[in-house]
Amino acid sequence: MLTFIIILIALVCVMLMLTILIQNPKGGGVDSSFGGSAANQMFGAARQADFIEKLTWYLAIALFVLCIVATLIVDSSNSAAEQLLSQ
Repeated sequence: MLTFIIILIALVCVMLMLTILIQNPKGGGVDSSFGGSAANQMFGAARQADFIEKLTWYLAIALFVLCIVATLIVDSSNSAAEQLLSQ
């Protein structure tokens, strides 16, 4: 179970890095080299920037929750091991 959580944490970290790198550093939305003209015509630059910003927040929250879950799993397995050793 812990291995699965660690793999999820790694995937979320990579996705979070990519979404941060996609964003325009000036806060102006999606970089023109990534967005493309067809996407801007279909969704508009503002809608893409909102989506990427929300995705960044959701991935950050998912990373936070997964790290807490991993800590709880490690803590519970350590306490179970300690109980076995104390008997």
